[in-house]
Parts: sequence; structure tokens; C-alpha cells
Amino acid sequence: MTHSYRQSEGMTGNRRRLGIALPFAVMLAISHAQPAVAKGTGLIFITNEKSNTISVLDSSDTLVATIETCARPRGVHFNRDRTQFFVGCADDSTIAVYDIASQTLVRRYRDIDEPETFDLHPDGRHLYISNEEEAEASVLDLETGEIVGEFETGAEPEGVLITPDGRLAFVASEAANMVHVIDVAAGEVIKDILVDTRPRRFALTPDNKELWVSAELAGIVNIIDVESLELVGDIAFLPTGMRKEEVTPVDVLIARDGQRAYVALGRANHVAVVDVAARKVLNYILVGKRAWGLALTNDERKLYVANGLSDDITIIDTATLKTLKSVPVGQVPYGILIDD
Repeated sequence: MTHSYRQSEGMTGNRRRLGIALPFAVMLAISHAQPAVAKGTGLIFITNEKSNTISVLDSSDTLVATIETCARPRGVHFNRDRTQFFVGCADDSTIAVYDIASQTLVRRYRDIDEPETFDLHPDGRHLYISNEEEAEASVLDLETGEIVGEFETGAEPEGVLITPDGRLAFVASEAANMVHVIDVAAGEVIKDILVDTRPRRFALTPDNKELWVSAELAGIVNIIDVESLELVGDIAFLPTGMRKEEVTPVDVLIARDGQRAYVALGRANHVAVVDVAARKVLNYILVGKRAWGLALTNDERKLYVANGLSDDITIIDTATLKTLKSVPVGQVPYGILIDD
């Protein structure tokens, strides 16, 4: 497909479209930057896209607050120092920013076309955003509030992931069945990788050698070699008693030691536990209806699952692979962020 990366000094409203070319010295500094330290409030934030709220759980997994927020909140992400978090407001075309300590709205970035999900560049300044209805990915400069880059994608982009060295950004196009690869320094899409039907979310192995992408309607996870940008494998899922068409994987997480991965299987109402090296399913855990969002605590002892059709969060003990409890939240929970 043909891509365009708009790079000019022109203005559209208050939106400048400028390229981002990071000098080598900056890229080198980013690659050696240490990850931010969690603030440790123990709070868990869940976006509920139909009730337009953010549910807040405390460290005991008790619902302690409900924040009225923007229209159709979806993706969530910490800022660089983890004092704030971003929320994508798809139906308001806004990125909202909340202070963690006070749980209050501190800023809105407006005129962000249908933000779906996003990832923060390691420079802490540029947010790469999938714009669902515009078939593009945009780059928001958090300091100026301007859109400084736009990349054409296939229809219905969702998942976004930037490599820890800040060199590449990946964007999944659900309708085009493609993963688009953006060279950040060059400011261009360098490859379109054809994957299986309806790619949704990404995870990188800790050695940054493999990119896992869920293919929702194919019922599998594709595996891409990051160096060659070629498909090198896939993993299929089929819990007992489920039909193939009911298995619709969305979110994917890989543990820090690289041994185990977790995959939310959507309408199959299970989470798959996968041996990463062997690329084999170890177990299936029954959760709520339409499991699609995942988050691990910092110690990786608990896995949180957002169940979009049962309006709750399932909490799993990762040592025993048993469900600890389910917590009702808002309508259609989507994203989970844990400040621990």
C-alpha cells in the first residue's frame, strides 16, 4: 500500500505537521536511559468505554473511586516519571491527562482524531497514537501540544508499540491485516508486514528480538522477527469446549524473564498461558466475558484481566494460575494501568 508521511511548515487549524528526526546522540542517550521508578500508590486504573468512567481500585483490589471522564475512554499509559497518566478519549478526539496522586484532570490535548491506543516514545515527549477512523498514526508533542507527524496506515489502526531504544514504532491495522513499521529517525514507514486476520495488540520479548501480535479473528498470535521484520511463527489457541470462531485474542503480555506469556482470548472467556521459548500453550484460565485487556503487577504475582462484556475485572494469581476474585467496574472495561 502507499504511505505518506506529511512533513511541512504549513498549518491546518492549530496543527503543525512536522517530521521528527532524532539526532544519533539523543537516540544513544535514550537507549541507555533507565526505566522510570513506579510511585507505588498501589492504585489500579481501569477505563470503561461505555460508561465513560475510570474505575479506581486500591492495593486490596477494592473499588475506591469512579472518575467521570471523557467519551469512550480506551487506551491508558503513564507519562515518563509516572506522576500522570494519559487516557485516549475516542469519541471526544481528545487525550486527557490525569494526576495520579490527586486523581484529577490536569490537561486535555484536543483535536486528536479518534485516539484508540498509543505508546510513549522513550524520550518522554512524543506520544505515538493510532487514529481509528482516520487510518493513520499521529505523533503528539506533549510539550507543545501539537501534532508533529502523521503516517498513513491501513484502516482501523489500534495497537501501537515502540521499541525500548526508540528506533522503531509498530502500528497494527485491524482491517488491512498489516503491521506497519515506522523508522522514527527517518520519519517514514519502512515496511508493511502482512499478518493474520485483524491484528490488535503487541508484546516484545525481553531481548527485543521477537514481536508478538494478536490476530483476533484468526484466533492466533503471529511472531515477527524484529531484525528481519519477517514472520517467523505463530501460536494457535483453542480452550476445551470452545469453537474456533469463539477464540478472539486481543491483549498480549510477556513476563520480564521472557519465560511466560499471557494472551486474553476475547469471546472465548479465557486467558492463555504460553511457554515463550517453546511457543506452546501451558494452560487456559477461565475469566469473565470477552477478556481483552491485561496488566501485571510490578512483582508479576497478579494478572488483571478486563472483561468487556461482563463489566468486571478478573484477578489471577500467577503462581497458582487460579482466579482470586472478580471486581465489578464500569460498562465495557478496556484498559488497565497499575501504579505499583
